[in-house]
Amino acid sequence: MQKRPLGSDGLMVGAVGLGCMSFAGFYGATDITESHATLAKAMDLGVDFLDTSNVYGAGKSEEVIGAFLKDHPNFFKIATKGGIKREPGATERTFDNSEAYLRGELEKSLKRLGVEYVDLYYIHRQDQSRPVEEVVETLVKFKKEGKIGGFGFSEISPATLRRAHAVHPVMAVQSEYSIWTRLPELGMVQACRELGVTFVPFSPVGRGIFSRKPLDPSTFSDSDFRKNNPRFVEPNFSHNMKAIEPFNALAADKGVSPATLAIAWVLAQDGDMIPIPGTRSADHMQECAEADAMNLTATDLAEIEKILPLGFAHGARYSHNQLWGTAVYG
Repeated sequence: MQKRPLGSDGLMVGAVGLGCMSFAGFYGATDITESHATLAKAMDLGVDFLDTSNVYGAGKSEEVIGAFLKDHPNFFKIATKGGIKREPGATERTFDNSEAYLRGELEKSLKRLGVEYVDLYYIHRQDQSRPVEEVVETLVKFKKEGKIGGFGFSEISPATLRRAHAVHPVMAVQSEYSIWTRLPELGMVQACRELGVTFVPFSPVGRGIFSRKPLDPSTFSDSDFRKNNPRFVEPNFSHNMKAIEPFNALAADKGVSPATLAIAWVLAQDGDMIPIPGTRSADHMQECAEADAMNLTATDLAEIEKILPLGFAHGARYSHNQLWGTAVYG
């Protein structure tokens, strides 16, 4: 696995990371044995950057990782998140970026992971009532205390990044980015490149749309994020599946899975991007990691652009409930 820089302080991680949201069952039932097999496979492949959050399964994802780390310490670089507040019985989630709340959540994350330090700590969502400069000052305290190696933000704007970075260098920004979700190209990718901030794309395989096995929404469990997601319900789903047929054929011609080709496309967009495909399957982990060995040419990229042009996807990224409700997806 080739290495790419995480931030500007010299920390290097594998070019393909692993998103661990699915360890908490967001895309169907799973168990700790399956998740640990995926982590073991990641180690074998040189995938050494894990991404999780305190709210993935109310800490379950962190607990699963922590149980694995007991017997496999010092290999993975860990990123987790805080800032989303989920009150019992609430119909909408809230955001809290206060020092007291973040500190409490970080301490709980460290305990679940079984570590005294994480390499990267993200503000999962921004608390609009609090200036980002104040939030950065809190994160700098955590860094000085040796609890985090660096900090970042998930799904913020380029302008907010610039304000935060002016107070202290930001290590990373995480946003959804793939062939069918390209909003970060409208300023965020460019701002990260200019400031030396690592851009970390989540859901680079379109939440499974770019998979070898055709999806069937009728098989989605009620807990599956995609069950009510606009891009996976009709008529949008049929439009999207029809659109990606030529892409799947191109992947087959190249002897790889659609997921591998989709991640290779992300890697080719910028030499410093570190995509974090999410999976709970060791076999899928293999497909994701294989993207590192692909070197797409300008001709390849032009062909993919012709097949799946900017804005091809039908449907919004989130439903209203997914955007504003208590569930967390990303």
